[in-house]
Amino acid sequence: MTTEASRSRIQTRNRQAILDAALDEFSARGFAGVTIDRIAAAAGLSKPNVLYYFASKQAIHRALLDGLLDLWLAPLREMDPGGDPQHEVLAYVRKKLALSQSHPRESRLFANEVLQGAGHLGPVLQEDLAALVADRAAVISRWIAQGRIAPVDPHHLIFSIWALTQHYADFEVQVRAVLGPGHDPYAEAGAFLDMLYRRLLAV
Repeated sequence: MTTEASRSRIQTRNRQAILDAALDEFSARGFAGVTIDRIAAAAGLSKPNVLYYFASKQAIHRALLDGLLDLWLAPLREMDPGGDPQHEVLAYVRKKLALSQSHPRESRLFANEVLQGAGHLGPVLQEDLAALVADRAAVISRWIAQGRIAPVDPHHLIFSIWALTQHYADFEVQVRAVLGPGHDPYAEAGAFLDMLYRRLLAV
């Protein structure tokens, strides 16, 4: 392996270590509660080493949020206007719940950003996210007008899916404390949400 290739591999590894450590810190403490020193300690790197890869705490935070948005919005983008309406909505519910299970830190990172006023994501929420939701709300409205699903408010349908799926990541400690041992929160939630939305959308 060449020296340049070895250096590139080390840089990739260090950059990922920084992002992983920062994700832990930001998702647990929010933006204001995290420092470069904390990220460096969690990543096992020196502060100057962290600053070699990222110019600031803000740059690390933004890198995480940029990657998160692509991941988070993919299931809504995948909703097929030409598909069966109930199938498409239920598939969206399942994908969002699966994301909460597989990416709980990312869910909490996003929740913390929004709770703190979305200072870093405000323009994206007002433009990209709002446009995507408006497009999918129009699709749902067409399905309702065609009599293919029951009348519901499309925007609030989407909001309810966000709330009922991301809750299991954002409030995981509470969910597990209430259910107690011997429960699989995500499996139980999947069955419940499938039943709930089938009944809500049935015509």
